[in-house]
Amino acid sequence: MKKLVSMLLLVTMLLSCMTSAFAFEVPAEGYDGSEVTIKFYHTMGSNLTPVLDEYIAEFNKLYPNIKVEYTSVGGYDDVRDQISTEITVGAQPNIAYCYPDHVALYNLAKKVQTLDELIASETVITRADGTTEPLGLTADQKADFIEGYYNEGMQFGDGLMYTMPLSKSTEVLYYNKTFFEANNLQVPTTWDELAAVCAKIKEIDPKSIPLGYDSESNWFITLCEQQNSPYTSAEEPYFLFDNETNRATMKMLREWFQSGYLTTQTLYKAYTSGLFVSTTDVKSYMSIGSSAGAVHQRPQAVDGVYPFEVGIATIPQMNADNKKVISQGPSLCIFKKDNPQEVIASWLFVKYLTTTVEFQAAFSMASGYVPVLKSVADNEVYAEFLASADGGNYISALSAKVCLEQADAYYTSPAFNGSSEARSQVGSLLCSCLTTEGDADAVIEEAFSIAMEECEYAIW
Repeated sequence: MKKLVSMLLLVTMLLSCMTSAFAFEVPAEGYDGSEVTIKFYHTMGSNLTPVLDEYIAEFNKLYPNIKVEYTSVGGYDDVRDQISTEITVGAQPNIAYCYPDHVALYNLAKKVQTLDELIASETVITRADGTTEPLGLTADQKADFIEGYYNEGMQFGDGLMYTMPLSKSTEVLYYNKTFFEANNLQVPTTWDELAAVCAKIKEIDPKSIPLGYDSESNWFITLCEQQNSPYTSAEEPYFLFDNETNRATMKMLREWFQSGYLTTQTLYKAYTSGLFVSTTDVKSYMSIGSSAGAVHQRPQAVDGVYPFEVGIATIPQMNADNKKVISQGPSLCIFKKDNPQEVIASWLFVKYLTTTVEFQAAFSMASGYVPVLKSVADNEVYAEFLASADGGNYISALSAKVCLEQADAYYTSPAFNGSSEARSQVGSLLCSCLTTEGDADAVIEEAFSIAMEECEYAIW
């Protein structure tokens, strides 16, 4: 299916280049006040649409002639699949939730609007209330973005900006703080320390699986980043993960798995948070998963009391001097349209959502994701939210606090046609390396070979 979509988009790209593709230029007047309707695809649930509605109303006080129509499409992949189909007939929305892999796919048809000209524009816009603002971003606005989140928009190989960050998450280490304190265990900061803690936990509770890790793909890629070991490139050769460092790392994880130290979402056949909060004999005492899913890592209260307190820490590192944690969560992309006023209006709305501190604070508290602006931490309401952080009722605040404290460590991977396949294949590779019976070196060599072949096939 993905192969067919890529082929359709490639045909669309060729036709576009032969017909009416245009180079966008910001009109001298910027937004001219004409009535436009912009369509926005997202994945927000019922807990978030009231926040969106409130701030669309605030935006319309400034720009009453810009009508925002939004559709909750489903999950992130549902958004990708629907837009990939609509692009082929020119029916794509104006704005959409996106991940870098999605944008790389849309770029096959050359339909994603680059944002550099808009960001740099000094054109002054007069709003309905008589106040003015520059069309582009001010120096202070750009500096306010958490750098790793902002730079994700430029991970496409050409140095141009394609997306703006809306709200983000990462991976964090959840641990059973009550158990750790009762057994005098130290929270691991390195993978070697984690293995040692797992060994101690197995001594204390032989039935346990000490660690659950939800995303095999994230684990592989993060270990590459932490060791400065190649993974992928936005330029040929695209796939670089088959190397001695990564093979040795998979051999280490295989040994840990065979010692009973860990499981993953694929192997557990469910999110490993279920193992972490389990009330059965088999449970874990550490879980690495999304910071946005903190409430799922909290055990169910019994008579208003939680069975244990949850602690949250940054994930272990290979090298204290090269700390890396993955940047996840939705960004926003804008699609090209024949009417430049639609593009300008779309940018004004994207700019409003991504630079308005009050929206960023409200959206973060409602969603469990973290804001993309540094200054949100100084917002009175959000500061009170962070101050409430604990491992029980306010676990989402604790998760957000950890995320903000590690802002300098975020990374993103290059995005290109095939990067999504690479993510999928290294996740499968990791599972194969852990579980396939036979000589470890032979198993690992075969797993890497298969993954590389599948990745190369995906881009042809």
